[in-house]
Amino acid sequence: MKKKIIIIGLIFITSINIFSQEADSLIIEIIKGEYWWGGLSTEGYNTPYDSKSNVAHDLWGNNVGNQAQPILLSSKGRYIWSDNPIKYSFNNGHIKITSRNSKIIFGKAGNNLQNAYQYAVTNFFPPNGKIPEEKLFTHPQYNTWIELIYNQNEEDILKYAQGIINNGYTPGVLMIDDNWQENYGVWEFSSRRFKDPKAMIKKLHDMGFQVMLWVCPFISPDSEVFRYLAKEGMLLLDPQETQNVLWANTQNKAAIIRWWNGASACLDLSNPNSKKWFKDRLDHLVNEYGVDGFKFDAGDADFYVNDVVSYKSVIPNDHTAFFAEIGLNYPLNEYRASWKMAGLPLAQRLRDKGHNWADLQKLIPDQMSQSLMGYAYTCPDMIGGGEYGSFINLSSIDEELVVRSAQVHALMPMMQFSVAPWRILSEENARLCFEAAKLHTKMGNVILELAKQASITGNPIVKPMALAFPDNGYETIKDQFMLGDNILVAPVIEKGIYKRTVILPKGKWQGDDGKIVRGNKTIEIDAPISRIPFFTKVN
Repeated sequence: MKKKIIIIGLIFITSINIFSQEADSLIIEIIKGEYWWGGLSTEGYNTPYDSKSNVAHDLWGNNVGNQAQPILLSSKGRYIWSDNPIKYSFNNGHIKITSRNSKIIFGKAGNNLQNAYQYAVTNFFPPNGKIPEEKLFTHPQYNTWIELIYNQNEEDILKYAQGIINNGYTPGVLMIDDNWQENYGVWEFSSRRFKDPKAMIKKLHDMGFQVMLWVCPFISPDSEVFRYLAKEGMLLLDPQETQNVLWANTQNKAAIIRWWNGASACLDLSNPNSKKWFKDRLDHLVNEYGVDGFKFDAGDADFYVNDVVSYKSVIPNDHTAFFAEIGLNYPLNEYRASWKMAGLPLAQRLRDKGHNWADLQKLIPDQMSQSLMGYAYTCPDMIGGGEYGSFINLSSIDEELVVRSAQVHALMPMMQFSVAPWRILSEENARLCFEAAKLHTKMGNVILELAKQASITGNPIVKPMALAFPDNGYETIKDQFMLGDNILVAPVIEKGIYKRTVILPKGKWQGDDGKIVRGNKTIEIDAPISRIPFFTKVN
């Protein structure tokens, strides 16, 4: 019989490690004034949850396009964890948590969010002392997606890179996005679009860039590589009951998975031979062409929910983790989909945001959600949004939105351009994006040091106010954040707004304008489009 525990939250009133309880399912009463975070980074803007919340999520085979973690953390020091996906709901002042095949751990580690987070880091996702490639933090990143879309080619990539240099930007990591190859799984440069890829990468290196290539776990089903991998048993297979009717001429009845680029077979990365094959192909790109690292896209858990047959008997989320583990071989990496990878040296990007103010307002709380799940090395999507359709018609571009987006990125752990500001913006607005990039570069060493600290302590680079200053009533602040413990960042995220309020904790703070302000109060500041408001604590 399954063990079910009902816990009344009000009985826990003392401080450190009152209890830790395991069960198959839990119903927990939400304490008065208690707030909860966790589960899904894409739900960050809807958190924190409280006694009035009415939401439900099931993490089984579902990372909602971004990072996921089987954890919930409370402003009252309570935590929930499971080794496998949880299903959780907030309703009528209670939290109900179940897991299909794993115990749920529920406990209390103090009286605030900071206590709960520190306990989770130590016990569930400790850092391993390593960080991703340093240049991801110290310099802006540049991605070719918005400018080239599916026409990734040598001439235009070099033109994009030269535009970065010509417009005064510091060269950093350059990501060559999807369709540099002919087929998925055939990880060679297209001979139609690249005359001499090795020479191209050397030119990019000489310009000061490090070069990443987009890759995914999918395999084009009519390719020679597909036939080889199917024969060798390295692909995911259809469920046994459908194998007689699907892919009858394929030796191993490879599963065909629908994704945003069509229908493809998929590597079975639970198979050590498949992992070795994939790593060998990536190493070939490193050794033959001088590629520095990889943008690992796709890998979402929902691709694996249809009872696919794999080498090992695993759950859908495990396939997401197997794909992420490949990136640990390459310090220069990026992931959008992750499962239980907190504490590891993987760069985690928020999923593509739209070119609109509502999505811009999600950047800070979604990043804070990443931080509270233990993902320290984070990037808030592409500046202005990652949906290429928004930038085809220049008349539909909101220039103020692009500028404010760049300003949000400026003091985040990573800053990524894709659309070229000098192409789509007025001269003045393009200059303001450049100023945001300069600020990020100026603060690069500070951000890098925080990344190194995160690799030892697990403390995130950027923090929600409630984590940095627990017990101050800051739980619902979603439009400002802390960079480390001493820099408070308060960008503008609303159209046509040139003043804003800032909540300053106790102490003395020096604004970006040089003025000293005493904290423990809310102030109103001028915030013209040329300003990125931030305050540094004065000792």
